[in-house]
Amino acid sequence: MKDQVYGAEKGNGEKVVSWLNEQAQSIGLKLEIYLGSDLLLTQNFGDFELFSLSDDSIPVRKLIYKAGKRFDIKMIEGGYNEKARIIRRKKSDYAKVLKGDKVIGHLELESLRFGAKKWEIKSEERR
Repeated sequence: MKDQVYGAEKGNGEKVVSWLNEQAQSIGLKLEIYLGSDLLLTQNFGDFELFSLSDDSIPVRKLIYKAGKRFDIKMIEGGYNEKARIIRRKKSDYAKVLKGDKVIGHLELESLRFGAKKWEIKSEERR
């Protein structure tokens, strides 16, 4: 599994994951999506149920946009890591907050490099 952040607005995780798996299968993508038990709580955008993807290619990211539009909910699309190769105790990830196909904000996330892998919000930015 990829170690990046993807999420659906709280209360919509199961139906989004189910729909994404159906769509991936119908277009022939070898993709597995699993809903996790973690919640990501933001002050500006609400709460998100996190899920894991076995692939993060361009077609998969397009499906994430489509899911947000289809269910008219906010989605998180992660995987925008910083370029610097500095060894730190914590790892970071940058994510877009989407409403349909529009970017409504950005998140900077942190997690311990070893041990518990729960993501925490470091900063939020509305767009």
